[in-house]
Amino acid sequence: MDKFFKISERGSNVKTEIIAGLTTFFAMAYIIVVNPNQIVGFSFGIPGISTIWNAVYIASIIAAVIGTLLYAFYAKMPFAQACGMGLNSFFFTSFVLPQVISGGDVVKGYQAGLVIILISGFVFLLLSITGARSYIAKAMPDCIKKAIPAGIGLFIAFIGFQNVGIIQNNEYTLVQFVKINGAKWAEIAPAIIALLGFIIISILSKLKVKGAVLLGIISTTVIYYLATWQMPNLDLSSMTQPFKDFADIGITAVFTGESWKNAFSGEMIGSIFSVIMLIVTFCLVDMFDTIGTLYGAASEADMLDENGDPIDINKSMACDSIATVSGAVCGTSTVTTFVECASGVAAGGRTGLTSLVTSICFALCLFLSPIASIIPKAATAPALIFVGVLMLKNFSKVNMENIRSAVPAFLTLAMMPLTYSIANGIGIGSISYVLITLFTGKFKKRDIAVTVIALLFVGKFLFGAL
Repeated sequence: MDKFFKISERGSNVKTEIIAGLTTFFAMAYIIVVNPNQIVGFSFGIPGISTIWNAVYIASIIAAVIGTLLYAFYAKMPFAQACGMGLNSFFFTSFVLPQVISGGDVVKGYQAGLVIILISGFVFLLLSITGARSYIAKAMPDCIKKAIPAGIGLFIAFIGFQNVGIIQNNEYTLVQFVKINGAKWAEIAPAIIALLGFIIISILSKLKVKGAVLLGIISTTVIYYLATWQMPNLDLSSMTQPFKDFADIGITAVFTGESWKNAFSGEMIGSIFSVIMLIVTFCLVDMFDTIGTLYGAASEADMLDENGDPIDINKSMACDSIATVSGAVCGTSTVTTFVECASGVAAGGRTGLTSLVTSICFALCLFLSPIASIIPKAATAPALIFVGVLMLKNFSKVNMENIRSAVPAFLTLAMMPLTYSIANGIGIGSISYVLITLFTGKFKKRDIAVTVIALLFVGKFLFGAL
């Protein structure tokens, strides 16, 4: 084992690797509950939504196990994978929400979305294998690359605020803070408890408590049931239902002709332009998110090569793309390398053994769905808001003194939550960058890639289709 994982060679030992693997798991275990909630957008009560939740719960865990095992045995790096935050919300707003609004079949919308995720995974895999990934990563403006995760973070936080009523509708100002004065406790309890949960997670994180997000979710769940005088409904008889739903609508989805027809017919998703832009957006966001995570975690582990790049980065990128394909086949949104794996690296993880331990922990969670289902949205919303805080940190690296960087970055950041679309944020940011670059005489050959993306979005905004 020492020889296979190169434990001694990388200055580690088995005990340290096991502790690091457990640390990584507890830091990212919240995704087990949060991901299915995000995929269905808390739209419980609508026919088919609970079935999707069950299928995604199982698919999320299996995808995390597969992705993390790839890191363990192929890349032999101390990283872990799971369904990406932001991308799961994007999945909901792109494929499930339109069916909720129109009264359509949410299961068919969900399954059509899995086809798009599968294709984006294959595109990402092709880019990784051919080396085109490096070209695209270098071609996109640095200001937009830094603004994308920050914008997604703000989008995630906004969704968290909305889910529990911290931010509410207002007919005059569009949004408002929860109205506490004169309200009944039952009406404002989720919002107040969620805010308390967010502070709990923040304090635990500041104190560097391992698994701060997960512990925050658990403690907020306890507070919720105590403060609302409710008893959780723990139905152990439902333990097998998620596996049944997973088999019926999850893992079978991308193998049916109907799912592919719904993905490209225009009835579920829209024009072929919309389909192409969704594929490109999922692929690009996954790629840049992964690149950022790999560089950050590898730097923390002192695992950079002489050029300042993570060692075996191509293997890591391949692991990420294969995991996305696997996730789509299983029935969940884009799988990506998790920034929380840096916690395991900080605990001393240096080899694939760390990833192996993390994947085993995920596998054990397959049978905990009854426990997961009793966690209220007042407990998961704080996690969304806190993840938003973490994802915003990259924006501090944008050069705000240079208008050519500041304006595109700002528009990318702001337009994601304000238009409720990650794609719109990237598109508007790209258009502004190209225009400012062009009319200030700074346009260069490397700007061709972002210009193509900008032109595609111009076509979308003006005509709705190509």
